[in-house]
Amino acid sequence: MEKIFAEQFEALLEKYSDLLVGESSEETKDKVKTWALYTHIAKSMPALAKHWNELYPEAKEEMKTIINEIKQLNEQHRATKR
Repeated sequence: MEKIFAEQFEALLEKYSDLLVGESSEETKDKVKTWALYTHIAKSMPALAKHWNELYPEAKEEMKTIINEIKQLNEQHRATKR
């Protein structure tokens, strides 16, 4: 990947994270990236997500934690914008 593209995509991810949950720390951006990619995989290839969940039950639980955290942060962020 070109360095310029990588920087531009990082800026997109930073803005998306900020709009979604109200912050864009490195840890939060990583969680948002993981959440977004997993959500896309689960919707576009549900059999693959199901297979992965069965193969790695501990990772599935970690994914649930990330999903719930993103959801909670999003709800809090939306509540503060009212």
